[in-house]
Amino acid sequence: QVQLVESGGGLVQTGGSLRLSCAASGHTFSGYPMGWFRQAPGKEREFVAAISGSGGSTGYADSVKGRFTISRDNAKNTVYLQMNSLKPEDTAVYYCAAKLDVRYGSVWYRRATSYGHWGQGTQVTVSS
Repeated sequence: QVQLVESGGGLVQTGGSLRLSCAASGHTFSGYPMGWFRQAPGKEREFVAAISGSGGSTGYADSVKGRFTISRDNAKNTVYLQMNSLKPEDTAVYYCAAKLDVRYGSVWYRRATSYGHWGQGTQVTVSS
């Protein structure tokens, strides 16, 4: 059974940093596109960052560009989201997602509907 488990969330002050991890089990995620999304209370889930199956291409939402970095460690079956210079508007539940029908490509995916597997989410709260 495919499972994604996020960790690393918490409470941080404005300007602080957090690193989220997404550990995969039940399936190798090496070579498959992965993404991070977030959902704030009362808002729709939105794209944050994505990485291609090859790991050579990444994409970011304009709101996080220059502050967040997505990366992957295929040996550990884990994807990371390094978040720096956090702002109160970054407060949300963060979800990782996997797209398991395309492997070793150079494309990253922005749409949530592109992903077939999701984690349960981890809460990030940025205090002002």
